[in-house]
Amino acid sequence: MKNNSFYAIKFEQDSLSFIDQTKLPFEENYIKTDSFEIIADAIEKLKIRGAPLIGIAAAYAVALAFKGNLKKSDEYFQQVIERLQSTRPTAVNLFHTLNIMRDKFNSLSEDDDVYKELLNKAIEIEKAEIFYSEKIAKLGLNIFQKKSNVLTHCNTGSLAAADYGTALGIIKKAFEHNLINIVYVDETRPLFQGLRLTAFELEKYQIPFEVLTDSMASSLISHNKVDLVIVGADRIALNGDTANKIGTLSLAIICSYFNIPFYVAAPSSTIDKNIISGSEIIIEHRGAKEIYSFQDKLIGKESWNYYNPAFDVTPSHLITGIITEKNIYRFPYNFINE
Repeated sequence: MKNNSFYAIKFEQDSLSFIDQTKLPFEENYIKTDSFEIIADAIEKLKIRGAPLIGIAAAYAVALAFKGNLKKSDEYFQQVIERLQSTRPTAVNLFHTLNIMRDKFNSLSEDDDVYKELLNKAIEIEKAEIFYSEKIAKLGLNIFQKKSNVLTHCNTGSLAAADYGTALGIIKKAFEHNLINIVYVDETRPLFQGLRLTAFELEKYQIPFEVLTDSMASSLISHNKVDLVIVGADRIALNGDTANKIGTLSLAIICSYFNIPFYVAAPSSTIDKNIISGSEIIIEHRGAKEIYSFQDKLIGKESWNYYNPAFDVTPSHLITGIITEKNIYRFPYNFINE
């Protein structure tokens, strides 16, 4: 399912263009830059977001840092890597991509065109993510037993990954195969990625949907309105424990109680082979302003105390299946050899 009316990022004419996701759904504003610092800032401020997309953008940022025939400099490269690493600590795709770019940089000689070589590697990374996205979407069709009502959380489509996306990519593909009645969209507080971004994408693709507040999901599920839930992931431990947007854990617990299938969809690059369980996942905590204000309008007192983790961790036993581009895995999970 292609839609050419918008894109998340596009590299052309030695610059990266990206849609400012903080302006959606009311303003489709594209930013064009050849500055790695502007890209890093965009990732930090969620203008570019979604674990796979962050990885792709970071790869292009590393390449652009050497635009202008800059010579190979280990010190400068390390500064670029550290700046990008500091943007979002939870999404493992970012670190996975930066390691690939580091390996490529270390393989270069003093006579190589550093920018060209790094750019080719970034393009390769994006093409791989597009392939993963399409494979995940096709494999995901196997979880449908009938035409279904699906609930999803946050945004996991073309605005978060390459091409189809991950969880939302499966939903798009299922809609193409007449397997979707309706998509229920959690608004996803505090930044409303479901309301602002997933609803935006579903409208573009003309897929029927309804938006609900996060706290309404249990009511919806308890009234037999949901056949399955599909969400994305920002980091998956070797045992299958999964970090995803805050509120995902609540959904998993509700699904377990009401015996509703709960699936996670993500490329294999989201599996962190350096951690055994979710207890090792670093959870990003963001500023209080995201809770007490929206679009610069106060909805709470700035002087109050606020708790704002960007992610929570869902224990693997609550996950019906994890869908990557390779397979649909079932509990108990063991990704050591994957």
